[in-house]
This record gives sequence, C-alpha cells and structure tokens, in this order.
Amino acid sequence: MVKKTTKVYFYGTGRRKNAIACVRIFPGTGVITVNDKDIDEYFGMETLKLIIRQPLVATGTIGKFDVICKTIGGGVSGQAGAIRHGISRALLKADEEAYKAILKKAGFLTRDSRMKERKKPGLKKARKASQFSKR
Repeated sequence: MVKKTTKVYFYGTGRRKNAIACVRIFPGTGVITVNDKDIDEYFGMETLKLIIRQPLVATGTIGKFDVICKTIGGGVSGQAGAIRHGISRALLKADEEAYKAILKKAGFLTRDSRMKERKKPGLKKARKASQFSKR
C-alpha cells in the first residue's frame, strides 16, 4: 500500500487592478516562488520584492513560511500588490488571532479597488476627447 504524504498549507487569493494571485503558504524556510520562478528571477525591482514581503515582515514570519504563488493578468506592480493581498489572507487562515490586528492596521487585508476606467463612446480614451474648436 502506498502512503501519500500531504503537506499542510494555507491558501489566499489576492487581487489588485487586473492581476489575480493564488497564494499558498507552507511551514518552511522562507522561500518565495512566483509562477515556478524564484522571486529574484521574476521581479527585477527591489521595491516589488519589498511589497511582497511586507505582510511577512509585519507579522514576524519572514523565515517561517514558504510561499508559492500563481499570478495572472495585469502588470508586475499589480501582480506584486495581488501577491501581498494573497499572503495576508493566507496568514489570516494560518493564525487569525495573532495576525488579524497587525494586518488590518497595516491595510494589507483591504482589496485595492482602483481599476482602469472604461472607454466611453465618442471619446478617444476614458476621458480624453478630441480638441474643441469653436469654428
């Protein structure tokens, strides 16, 4: 008989702009993987890596969890924000009593609802119109 080993993980979905991130956190050493690549390989800018690590730093769990993310849509900045939101939600499932107050106060549990405004008929973009001429 083959015995399956199941890893315990906590799941969170994060969203920002048009980006969606499915995040799983495992008890581990602090390795962050995004779309099967290391965080340093996927995100070039240090600011984006800092954004992703913010919930882990705030709760003091930077070396305690391994993070695996799958992201789709949006750009790199939106994806980083979505991963931060997903990590925060996953940490909440890991230990709600310990982390909820910290994450809520930092604003990591609030979904950033700012999105691109839709294009309106008769205009070139959402608000850009052609130049007005009286004559």
